Amino acid sequence: MSKLVRILIADDHSVVRAGLRALLEHHGHFRVIAEASTGEEAIAKAQEHQPDVAVLDIRMPGLSGIEACRRIVQSVEGCKVIMLTSYAEDELLFAAIQAGASGYVLKRIGDNELVQAIERVSRGEGMLDPAMTATIFSEMRKATQAQNAAAFGELTPQELAVLALVAEGLTNRQIAVKLYLGEGTVRNYVSSVLAKIGVSNRAEAAAYAVKHNIGELIPPSNSKSERD
Repeated sequence: MSKLVRILIADDHSVVRAGLRALLEHHGHFRVIAEASTGEEAIAKAQEHQPDVAVLDIRMPGLSGIEACRRIVQSVEGCKVIMLTSYAEDELLFAAIQAGASGYVLKRIGDNELVQAIERVSRGEGMLDPAMTATIFSEMRKATQAQNAAAFGELTPQELAVLALVAEGLTNRQIAVKLYLGEGTVRNYVSSVLAKIGVSNRAEAAAYAVKHNIGELIPPSNSKSERD
């Protein structure tokens, strides 16, 4: 027999709340124990009734669903939050995740999918609407790429080219030949790079470059700078 899941519904539209209640209570192991029409009311009802799952509309008058989520997660032990929204909005998605939401689903989701989402988060699993999955991974890649690029932000294009070749294991002489520079000039570039990225030797510089995926900026074996 499935464990009873106690649910709080928060949406500023009474028709939506009634529809959700009817849908969920059709399943014998779901019980809607409280409803709320604002973010403030959702927090108060969650603290009073201690639900297993809170289903919150992301946009409500006054306190937003995202802020309500944050406070519920912080103050109601064990309560999992599913954010419900009409639109796939990237900024709101990430804000919801940062606020501690366990699930993020679109209102156009099918009845069975919503039931499955609540069941999953009640078991401690995460749930993202399939329509948002591609967005999540795309944004994660963009964030990682931006973070990696920032790691080399203080380097000039020539210093970046030198560091890429250091990461490939080339000596100063080999780098000088490849970049058509004097060996002394390369030595100066290497010293400048070490200081800017905060490492003490070539091995640490190479490790730093690999860690931050320098190959995404300057592909291996194609490191010749076009600037002297």
